[in-house]
Amino acid sequence: MPYQQSYPDTTFGEYTLSSTKKKLDLTYVYNLLCVPSKYSTGLPVERFPLVIENSVCFGVFYQGKQVGFARVITDFSEFASLWDVFIDDEHRSKGVGKALMKYVFEHPRLKGIFRWFLMTEDAHGLYQKYGFKTEAYNPYVMMKVNIG
Repeated sequence: MPYQQSYPDTTFGEYTLSSTKKKLDLTYVYNLLCVPSKYSTGLPVERFPLVIENSVCFGVFYQGKQVGFARVITDFSEFASLWDVFIDDEHRSKGVGKALMKYVFEHPRLKGIFRWFLMTEDAHGLYQKYGFKTEAYNPYVMMKVNIG
């Protein structure tokens, strides 16, 4: 099946959810991911375009302004890793995060993936509603190396 960059937008109340990369406010996403903050991954600026290009990206929009984002890194078969799920503070606790998660999991290219991964410092309750759980015992350890 050929890779689809997007599937139809959907609405949740006054919010629009989209997987169309052209609709993303790249300045918003850049500031979210790259500018040092609580949520920054320390992403080097020059690598930012590759993050968007090589991920399945999702935007949340309110009155035409982007207020949320999520992305998935995947091989479309065996694994998917959910990253950078974010809803602006003033739009939280309104069900928007749940609507975004539902939209992500309904993406036709992401259905049926064998194993999903997620790393998070907060919102555990939200992710548990979608089957994510911390494991009491797991022989695997998340490891990291920065190269280049």
